Amino acid sequence: MSEHETGPAQPSDLPPGPRDVARLPKAHLHVHLESTVRPSTVRELGGPPEPEGPFRSFGEFADHRARVRERLVTAAHFRRVALEFCADEAAQGTRYAEVTFTAAAHGERVGAPEMPLEAVLDGLAEGSARYGIECRVILDHSRRRSVERLRRTVELARRHDGVVAVGLAGDESHPLAPFAEVLDEARDAGLRLVHHAGETAGPDSVREALTLGHAERIGHGIRVLEDEKLVAELRERRVPLEVCPTSNVLLGLVPSLSEHPLPRLRAAGLAVTVNTDGETALAEEYGRLREVFGFGDEELAGLARASVEASFAPEEVKARLRAGVDAWLTGG
Repeated sequence: MSEHETGPAQPSDLPPGPRDVARLPKAHLHVHLESTVRPSTVRELGGPPEPEGPFRSFGEFADHRARVRERLVTAAHFRRVALEFCADEAAQGTRYAEVTFTAAAHGERVGAPEMPLEAVLDGLAEGSARYGIECRVILDHSRRRSVERLRRTVELARRHDGVVAVGLAGDESHPLAPFAEVLDEARDAGLRLVHHAGETAGPDSVREALTLGHAERIGHGIRVLEDEKLVAELRERRVPLEVCPTSNVLLGLVPSLSEHPLPRLRAAGLAVTVNTDGETALAEEYGRLREVFGFGDEELAGLARASVEASFAPEEVKARLRAGVDAWLTGG
């Protein structure tokens, strides 16, 4: 063989393949704890089986999740699902999570106002130590429920250091306005505010979340593209969107993943983060973006960085996560 001839390509000569998205350090900002309960745990607690196909409506989804929540009764139950959440997220490459939990509603249901949140925080603390993931809690409140329950939610948040934010969730056809006074009080007390908007309702729900709700992030927000002025405002203010592509398809809000507006949201210059809503696994979500939209490693790393920057994590945690994303991208 002459000096100009080559033999079969050696492993070191081959172009690198796509990096493993499960090893990409990520922050997970929009995930409901009650939606992450393992099917095996739901079965063991006597809950309903997972649906075989997409939900036919948001109401059907909400009813199913309510039946799952009803199986969580004791402190051991709440602690268990929090610990399992940490294990499952760590396996997906999540290194920091802000998990949403409907603490006040659970407390009323089981007749112990503080117990569900305290048990969840205990489970997250053990999971953080065991699996190397940092977790904080966002307390949510259904728009269909009373103002007084939101006030109790805010009081819970103020009493527990592991809670980083409060937000309104649920059916967006119910206005945010009745809760404005309590949300003013929450903001004045130093709580962060994050509301679901622009998912089942249009851009006006996002405007309401920003103005009356003092939102620092928008849960979902996929319908903001219907209002160019709103897009410009969100872009200028760098208000992050917590986008959950697969969940939007499963709930029938988007016909298919290939038709999801995520690429258009990014093209509009908006701060987009990728999340699951609890309906899938985070590494799988990133993998689907690679498969369906052709996102390369640079784009996936950019989305991971966006999730870090949008989080309420302390700066030292953000710095560590940024370094991890850079190392994943460079192979370090």
